[in-house]
Amino acid sequence: MDRRKFITKAAAASGLLILKSKTVFGYQANSAVRLGLLGCGNRGTSVATSFANNTGARIVALADIFPDQLAKGKTHFDAVNGKLGHGAIDPKLMFRGHTAYQQLAASSEVDAVQISTPPWFHVEHLDGVVSAGKHAYCEKPVGVDIAQTERALAIAKRVDGKVSMDVGFQIRSAPPFVEIVRRIHAGQIGKIAAISAHYNAPASSYPDRTGMAADELRLRDWLWDRTLSGDILLEQNIHVIDVCNWIMGAPPIKAVAKSSRMAVKHFGNTSDNYEVIFTYPGEVELSFSSTQFGHNGYFDVAERVFGDAGIAEAPYSGPLRILGADPWTWDGSEAQDNAPGKFAADGAFTNNLALADPMKDRSFIESITSGKFHNQIAAGVESARSCMLGRQAAVLGRELTWSEMMKHPEKYSLNMDVTKFN
Repeated sequence: MDRRKFITKAAAASGLLILKSKTVFGYQANSAVRLGLLGCGNRGTSVATSFANNTGARIVALADIFPDQLAKGKTHFDAVNGKLGHGAIDPKLMFRGHTAYQQLAASSEVDAVQISTPPWFHVEHLDGVVSAGKHAYCEKPVGVDIAQTERALAIAKRVDGKVSMDVGFQIRSAPPFVEIVRRIHAGQIGKIAAISAHYNAPASSYPDRTGMAADELRLRDWLWDRTLSGDILLEQNIHVIDVCNWIMGAPPIKAVAKSSRMAVKHFGNTSDNYEVIFTYPGEVELSFSSTQFGHNGYFDVAERVFGDAGIAEAPYSGPLRILGADPWTWDGSEAQDNAPGKFAADGAFTNNLALADPMKDRSFIESITSGKFHNQIAAGVESARSCMLGRQAAVLGRELTWSEMMKHPEKYSLNMDVTKFN
């Protein structure tokens, strides 16, 4: 199938369903899904903007623990809504402080909530949102430790079929990646023997916050905090591990790893590099490396799958293709610059991921309007735990099996009183 036909069919499958002129699953004909954004940071704002621009959903409510972030979000989305011919955010639908997620979830003016808060809060906020009967689009990861993932699975079981729950693995919706994985599964590279993957990105950055209280600093600069983010393997590199799990059709069964903090000098306690060897069922090994430091926006992410009849290459930028006895290249990717791609701090990438967010967004909204609700929590937990396996193996400095991790899991405690943020 060529690129144009693939995108046309995928768009038809993932686009909004045009409802009949009667109420269907609680939605009137042509009515918009009313979406609330929980967490008005860079990534949250980018994804919610994509929902506004690429689906029939309307951004009607905002919530954040900090009033300045909330105000910035209103300025942005008032402009977005204005360009789309919609009204400004009603001040009554702006919620702030540590209970903002509960206020947002309780609003009768909101149908669905996008959860874009620091990862440590994801599962708590997911629980609050779906318990109030709202649909949830939860950014990855689904929890930062095993206990949180256990809670997530219990939530998913409790509300299964009652609301739609998506996890933000948008690469699984990117047409080039969908097609190359389909071809791998169809046997185009033969039997998979090994995988090599990497995620090299510049260090995350924040403005100077000299004199700020320690807890507020942690919350605002959460990417630098191991407890709040889960570390770079779980917070950022999880996209690559998720793709590898998708290709293999299962999570890894063991891992040996190393991580360290060698280059970054900023506040915080996250690692700036990882080297992990994951072993999948069938003794297939994934050799994975990651760096999160450097200058000039150097950014390079890719998976290479080695089979006995070919090699599949799936980079974020550059030729996405299969080499070997039955070669194939995604139309248009071969013309991309082979140089490493440009890093987007908000995750709004181009090239092979250009359609990832729009397709993912449309699929989530269609699941709501059609009543064919998603439940992606278990898959999200599986990829989160895969990264936890590598992270804990690095901490222990030895090989760790999946079953051992589940018997002796890490526990991440926030050690912060968030009730003081009102």
